[in-house]
Amino acid sequence: MSGTMLHQISGKLVVSCQALEDEPLHSDFIMSRMALAAARGGASAIRANSVVDIKAIKQQVSLPVIGILKRDYPGSNVYITATLQEVDELMTAAPEMIALDATSQPRPDGLTLAQMVATIRERYPQLLLMADIATLADATLAQQLGFDCIGTTLHGYTAATQGDKLYDDDFAFLRAVLAAVTVPVIAEGNVNTPEMAARCLQLGAHAVVVGGAITRPQQITERFIQAIRAD
Repeated sequence: MSGTMLHQISGKLVVSCQALEDEPLHSDFIMSRMALAAARGGASAIRANSVVDIKAIKQQVSLPVIGILKRDYPGSNVYITATLQEVDELMTAAPEMIALDATSQPRPDGLTLAQMVATIRERYPQLLLMADIATLADATLAQQLGFDCIGTTLHGYTAATQGDKLYDDDFAFLRAVLAAVTVPVIAEGNVNTPEMAARCLQLGAHAVVVGGAITRPQQITERFIQAIRAD
């Protein structure tokens, strides 16, 4: 399925089903049911965190999976599939694609991004790789390194982009990335409404990933509370 995954998600919605350990819905069973609900709603793929969640999700749905493994390393700000160890672990669950932090931040194992990508290609030649980027420079480097697609996932979540939102100025950052690279660009990060998702695709994004607005009720509730208090 990996060879056709990018075609399968083209122009469509990918739903991120994740819950961290300190969140009420943290459970591989719950995430698998979230994925099933997303599949029934029309999602084209699932993005999921951890081996146990991916395995549980694959038992419930036949959709392709973008796998990640979030892990904190002391002294490092890189936490999304930060090292080769996370890639090897994820491959035991056989995701069709793996996303990794492709920002300029130093990696906890000391490898460069180029070294990491080269090693992954050697070990898993059929695996699709998604670059989670934060800046335009990240995007152009990711294309040079041969990533299969680029996601705007970390824009606003690094020191250099802190406070930025993907939707600022009618998705100006997304439009800049689309103009700078030729590989598929996946819009992800603070896509909070159906209208935003549709706009990303209208602008030329290959696909759009939505997580918090669909699968994280705690965050959804917080947004309602903020709006009520601001009224």
